[in-house]
Amino acid sequence: MFARKSICIAWATCVLWSAGGVDVKGQNIIFSPEIVQTIENSKAHDAFWSVIVRDSTGNILDGYNFDKNVRPASNLKLLTSAMILNELEPNFTYHTKLYGVGIQAGNVWKGDIIIRGSGDPSISGTFYHKDRFHVFEKFYQALDSLGIKQIDGSLIGNDSYFDQQVYPKGWSWDDLSFYYGVEVNALSFNENAVDLRVYAKNRIGEKPDIEWFPFDTDYVDFVNEQIITPSNSEYDESYRRIMGTNTILLRSSLPQNYVEKESLSILDAPRFFVDTFKKYLEQGGIKLTEPIVVESNSRNWKESRYKVLKEHQSVSLHKLLEPMNKESNNFYAEMLLKTAAAEHYDTPGSTELGVSLIESFAESMDMNEDDLVLSDGSGLASSTLLKIEGLSKMMVKMRSNPYFKAYKNSLAIAGKDGTLEHRFNNTPVEGRLYGKSGYISGVRALSGYLEAASGQPLVVSVITNNYTESTSYIDSIQEEIVQKIYHKY
Repeated sequence: MFARKSICIAWATCVLWSAGGVDVKGQNIIFSPEIVQTIENSKAHDAFWSVIVRDSTGNILDGYNFDKNVRPASNLKLLTSAMILNELEPNFTYHTKLYGVGIQAGNVWKGDIIIRGSGDPSISGTFYHKDRFHVFEKFYQALDSLGIKQIDGSLIGNDSYFDQQVYPKGWSWDDLSFYYGVEVNALSFNENAVDLRVYAKNRIGEKPDIEWFPFDTDYVDFVNEQIITPSNSEYDESYRRIMGTNTILLRSSLPQNYVEKESLSILDAPRFFVDTFKKYLEQGGIKLTEPIVVESNSRNWKESRYKVLKEHQSVSLHKLLEPMNKESNNFYAEMLLKTAAAEHYDTPGSTELGVSLIESFAESMDMNEDDLVLSDGSGLASSTLLKIEGLSKMMVKMRSNPYFKAYKNSLAIAGKDGTLEHRFNNTPVEGRLYGKSGYISGVRALSGYLEAASGQPLVVSVITNNYTESTSYIDSIQEEIVQKIYHKY
């Protein structure tokens, strides 16, 4: 049996645990010695651990610090995606349109061509057989089929469907150079990143070769100060975009013959979209005579003034939730959050309005709004706080939601796909946990729907804050806890 004193130190209070259990709103809960011992006997016993297990009716079966505030990292997406699904419904789709204003004279379009962003996060290759130019090709074909070879006017991008606050409050500057901290804009292409490839195929001491998508665009400026090191050395990554510019400093050290792939953020997403589409048209033989333009004022937008030349419809929301939850894609989370706000309030979508929808939804699911501190929808902001008592309660209630199937199917499956593909492999939990992982510095989280050994459906959440051990070690302890829960119930 474990020592009572060590539990008091770890919990910072002795009130939460006693030999006979604790009373939480009338429930007598007996905490598993197995869970406590697993935590206390680990090298990360001095981190803050929060664990909860609920049955399908919401009764708490097990727990540890579950009524304390924790940073959830991407486990926040469980709440955000539930709200988005409830707000927009599974069959919601985006409609991005190509407009023309002017007249055609022979093979010349005399006037402007306009693309208005609809907030679609998937204008990339995710759902189009990895063809990231899929939407651009549809728009190009629409112009080419009319015989247009020249546009005597501007190519205009309108991004007024969202506000102009491209980053949620609380995001760290250290994250803004990378794919997980990109801009959030109604007119977005390739998830607002360029995809860099580095080939260390030259001699030791020389610079590696680089290339990037789309077509080595001059929209960004790479300063290649990387160096090739001996083949037995370790890869040392160093990438940084100079804030306020599209200059990206590359200072990595790469072992000889090493190949590195990295998606790096760009500045000014709508201009990147329009600039790339302009280059795509020019490669297809359509010339533009005027500079590109970005418009952000929704008051100037009157669709009746323009002729629709082509419309792209996205896949349905239930599919769009998969990158958000299975792959823990922050960009999808924030784009969908702003979309929900734009649709609900009929105003340019903003993070703040989206957060207000999360809070209202949480309250409707019997979560205590006072327990939530939210700055974004993805959980990248380190200021985000919640209690897993409330998060797990919401997850239980989602079982009776008419869209639960879509919600559950958007989650990663242990040992099978998404961020859980390489976790719980060759264990009884493989294939029996539909869940969501989460990570920011000092935070590792895992929550989901677990089918226990008896077949009983459970909601499980394990979140670790303020750890100093390796993340892989924290993963191993969390997985040990989940497996003990699996066998116990």
